[in-house]
Amino acid sequence: MPGHALVLPGGSYRSHAPHEAEPVADWLESLGIAASVFRYPLGQPHPAAHAAIGARIDHLRSAGVERVLLVGFSAGGHAAGLAALDAMAPPTARPDAVILGYPVVSLTRHSHQGSSEVLLGGRDTDEHRSALSLEARVTADAPPFFVFHSLDDEKVPVEHSLLLSRALQRERVAHELHLYPVGGHGCALGGPGVDWTAPCERWLRDGAWIEKTIPG
Repeated sequence: MPGHALVLPGGSYRSHAPHEAEPVADWLESLGIAASVFRYPLGQPHPAAHAAIGARIDHLRSAGVERVLLVGFSAGGHAAGLAALDAMAPPTARPDAVILGYPVVSLTRHSHQGSSEVLLGGRDTDEHRSALSLEARVTADAPPFFVFHSLDDEKVPVEHSLLLSRALQRERVAHELHLYPVGGHGCALGGPGVDWTAPCERWLRDGAWIEKTIPG
């Protein structure tokens, strides 16, 4: 089993958005990538969702999966990023590449209130907020990232993805950031003005997630 994609839908850590779940897994399957939706724990402070995602990645590897791709949206993007940027986790619990759509990144700047309330629980301190902010967790050994965001996103401002990109650039981590003038929040597989799947497919091919065909 060469590779498997785990799709993490958004929903402020309170729900799992249906349009960011099976339709995304189906798109990945259409590209030849084995994929499934993982509905991580909801309504529980950190590290409930994080621990469950790490355990799921580890389970896939124990079942013979060689590489794991995380695909997360909004709060699911934050959850995917935490898994990818956990320097203390064993390698078997970390993904090999990450796709993030309009992700929640920071709990200290432009914070997303809904996700923050769930993750922090009763520990709303500056230290805890910083520890759960993706831009503060980037190290040079982070996996490749593909990130997209709309400039008119009013729920999770585009500054989240910009903060992450700057941190990845600082550590020289391979990544792509795609910004779109319009699209709002929650566009999932895209829509008018947000054609992120085409450049992402190229990125996946370059990363050998999609088998390259040899012209006959």
